[in-house]
Amino acid sequence: MEIGVYTFVENTPDPVSGQTLSPAHRLRDLIEEVDLADQVGLEVFGIGEHHRPDFLASAPPIMLAAAAERTKTIRLSSAVTVLSSDDPVRVYQQFSTLDLLSGGRAEIMAGRGSFIESFPLFGHDLNDYDELFAEKLELLVKIRDSERITWSGEHRAPLRNQAIYPRTPNKIPIWVAVGGNPPSAVRAGTLGLPMALAIIGGMPERFRPFIDLFRNAAREAGHDADKLPVGINTHGYVADTSQQAADEFFPSYAAQMTHIGRERGWPPTTRAQFDAGRHPRAHLAVGSPQEVTEKILRQHEALGHQRYLMQMSVGTMPHAQTMRSIELFGTKVAPAVRSALGA
Repeated sequence: MEIGVYTFVENTPDPVSGQTLSPAHRLRDLIEEVDLADQVGLEVFGIGEHHRPDFLASAPPIMLAAAAERTKTIRLSSAVTVLSSDDPVRVYQQFSTLDLLSGGRAEIMAGRGSFIESFPLFGHDLNDYDELFAEKLELLVKIRDSERITWSGEHRAPLRNQAIYPRTPNKIPIWVAVGGNPPSAVRAGTLGLPMALAIIGGMPERFRPFIDLFRNAAREAGHDADKLPVGINTHGYVADTSQQAADEFFPSYAAQMTHIGRERGWPPTTRAQFDAGRHPRAHLAVGSPQEVTEKILRQHEALGHQRYLMQMSVGTMPHAQTMRSIELFGTKVAPAVRSALGA
C-alpha cells in the first residue's frame, strides 16, 4: 500500500491562541511538511484546491513545484484539482511541467469540488456541475494520451489538431476523486482511471459499494479492473499516545468542521462525536502509532485499497505538532502497515 499525506493548506485562527499565521509563514511551513514527509519515507503528498479565505491552496501546482525542489522521491499530487471550473489544457500543461521538474513524480487527482466558489469565480454555471466535470475529465485524458487533439464540446472552445506542450515522457496518473456520488465511481471505472475515495464520516465499510461500482464499471468497459488502484483519504493524526493525539487534534478539527458545518446546516462538532469517530470501526485515524496502524489495516481488510492518504490539518494545527505527526506516521505507522501487508 502507498501511504501519504494531503492538505488544503488551512490558515485559520489557532483555536487556542486565536492567532493566524501570515500566508507567507504558512506556506513556508507547508514546504517543510512536504520535505519531512519525503525524508521519513512517505510515498505521496497531495495539496487540494480551494478558493476560500480559510485556505491558501488556490494554486496547488505552484506549491507542488516548490516542493519538488526540496524533495527527492515522494509523489506530488493535487488533492483535488477542481476540474469542473478549470481548463484541461492548462491543467495538463501545469502538471506536465511539474512532472518534468520533479523527475516524473507528478499526479493529478481530479474532482468536482466540495465547495462552489470556483464556479462563479471562473464564469461557470452551477447548473452544469455534472456535465462540466464529465466533459473536462474526458478531454484531460485525451490531452494526456495524445500530443495533438481534435475535440469539441459544450463548455470549451473546440480544438482542431492542436498540439499541447510541454509533453512529459511519463503518463501522468489521473485519479478521480469521489465523495458521496456513485456516478463518479462509475465514471472513473468506465474511463479506466484510479479512484480516490474520501471518507470523512461514518464507518468505512459503508463505502464498499462505491468500490464495487467502480470495478464493475471498469470490467464492463473492458479494463483490467483488478489492476486499477483505489485510494482512501481520511482525516487523521498521530501522536506518541492516544490521549495526546485526541487532545491535540480535537480543537482545530472541531473548529473547522463546525465552521464548515455551519454553512451546510450541520450542528457543531462535539467531543463526544469526535471520540465516536475514533472508534476502531469509525472514520478518524487519530491516536498512537499502534492505534492508527490498526485503523488503517482494519480499513484495508474492509475495502482492499492500494493507497491511503491522511489529512492531518483540519483547521490550523501548530506546525511542530504537524511535523511530529508526519514523523510518527512515516517512521512508525507506514512501516508497520507495510510489514503487516507483506510489502
